[in-house]
Amino acid sequence: MEQDLAFDWDGANIEHIGRHGVAPGDVVEVLSNGATDLRYEVLKGEERWTSIGHTGQLRILIKVWKMRGELIRVVTAFDAGKVMASEYLRQQGC
Repeated sequence: MEQDLAFDWDGANIEHIGRHGVAPGDVVEVLSNGATDLRYEVLKGEERWTSIGHTGQLRILIKVWKMRGELIRVVTAFDAGKVMASEYLRQQGC
């Protein structure tokens, strides 16, 4: 991913991911580390992607995001379950 990606953060999505113990910086780190798309869907006319990736400390996160113009809008982000995290790490060669 390019380093100059811009995000659409506001109180609503920061608070939402915060309830899952995730900070905006965690999500940025996951994208910078080359997250893998798991799913693409169109929900109520809006394109959304679900991706999995890791932070520098190998915290495995699932994130749901969409594009708003040129900005990445994070809908939610949370820790991957143990099975999914293990499979992700195995696929990454960790």
